[in-house]
Amino acid sequence: MTLLLAGDIGGTKTILQLVETSDSQALHTIYQESYHSADFPDLVPIVQQFLLKANTPIPEKACFAIAGPIVKNTAKLTNLVWFLDTERLQEELGIPHISLINDFEAIGYGILGLQQQDLHTLQVGNSQPEAPIAIIGAGTGLGQGFLIKQGKEYKVFPTEGGHADFAPRNEIEFQLLKYLLGKHDIQRLSVERVVSGMGIVAIYQFLRDRKFATESPDIAQVVRTWEQEAGQEEKSVDPGAVIGTAALEKRDRLCEQTLQLFIDAYGAEAGNLALKLLPYGGLYIAGGIAPKILPLIQNSAFLLNFTQKGRMRRLLEEIPVYIILNSQVGLIGAALCAARL
Repeated sequence: MTLLLAGDIGGTKTILQLVETSDSQALHTIYQESYHSADFPDLVPIVQQFLLKANTPIPEKACFAIAGPIVKNTAKLTNLVWFLDTERLQEELGIPHISLINDFEAIGYGILGLQQQDLHTLQVGNSQPEAPIAIIGAGTGLGQGFLIKQGKEYKVFPTEGGHADFAPRNEIEFQLLKYLLGKHDIQRLSVERVVSGMGIVAIYQFLRDRKFATESPDIAQVVRTWEQEAGQEEKSVDPGAVIGTAALEKRDRLCEQTLQLFIDAYGAEAGNLALKLLPYGGLYIAGGIAPKILPLIQNSAFLLNFTQKGRMRRLLEEIPVYIILNSQVGLIGAALCAARL
């Protein structure tokens, strides 16, 4: 048995997991803890505290999924003063082999370790085992990536596709584009500004300001508080979650319209990614938003917008589409990546 350390390192939360693996490559979790990242000056003391509490030997290998870019085996977290370097981590922690990977890359590897109960099938399609696999995930931002089979294993390739141009397809989306360009005083709009957590709030503000429906006082208070806290690192409210919950409960027309527009744009962008890759190995929808609004996605025009690509519709109808339900897919990916070191 080989002892592995997997980590999901974010600006807010750090999750560490000890995993055992055998020759069969099966993973078995033996210990896990979560920490508030800002309480520590660096990753090293978190890992040291974790290993002391776990009371196990030093792991042979470790992989940490980082919320930020990896440059020459180093990473600087967006919302922390941490600067991580694999050589320093190996020396200070005594772990012989350590790798840093982008958090969305970790999700890509994590797909390979998911079970059937970790997924919800939106479209069965016609799976082709040797074909590419695509990933798209709306959360804080919009991640996109893909997997290509190389020999017996898959290689994950993260992309910056979320920063491609938002492409409006109808009158209301053209109005949304114009509204956001003016609001932010910018020359172009990335799809991430619409298909993400911040996109949900942006769509709500657009529909509110254009008087598409009456605003409820309780929702209005949350959104106003969030607007007043603009520029602050720590927010006291999460309007995206509040809007989503109100839409799920069908108690606020403006929130329902917001999620409808958001889901339409999400489906369309997923279809754009699918056109570029033809991922007959499956298109996986990751991120924290989709599982939380699953009933809305199931009963919406997500798949219609996904497949509505003119003459290419039949191709997209053959692509399996899944929503990832397991929130620890990134940890699973980090463990699988550690096992490969």
